[in-house]
Amino acid sequence: MTSELECLAARLREFARVREWEQFHTPKNLAMALAGEVGELVAEFQWLTAEESASPDRETLDRMRTELADVTLYLVRLADVLGVDLMAAAQAKLEDNDRRYDAERYRGSARKAPPSGP
Repeated sequence: MTSELECLAARLREFARVREWEQFHTPKNLAMALAGEVGELVAEFQWLTAEESASPDRETLDRMRTELADVTLYLVRLADVLGVDLMAAAQAKLEDNDRRYDAERYRGSARKAPPSGP
């Protein structure tokens, strides 16, 4: 079964292929582009209050949506180039966090758990 994420990765792969951009899509370049796009997303939140960030106006939300899309596309492309199953990695990380952050112990707390083992 092919997931939507796999379909998106395949579409991005083809998008790069037909433009002969694979040569530029090294993990380093993609990670740097991803960081740049995250910066553009963060800039949308920079001067908002907590309340404004939770309920942005339509124009701001449209810009946020565009930046979220850019972040998603670069993240999916980077994972594809590295051969990382993004959904499996996210599920594994969530399971690790579930073990590290016991609900009773960490409920309502922003403190960080100690690093997990090797």
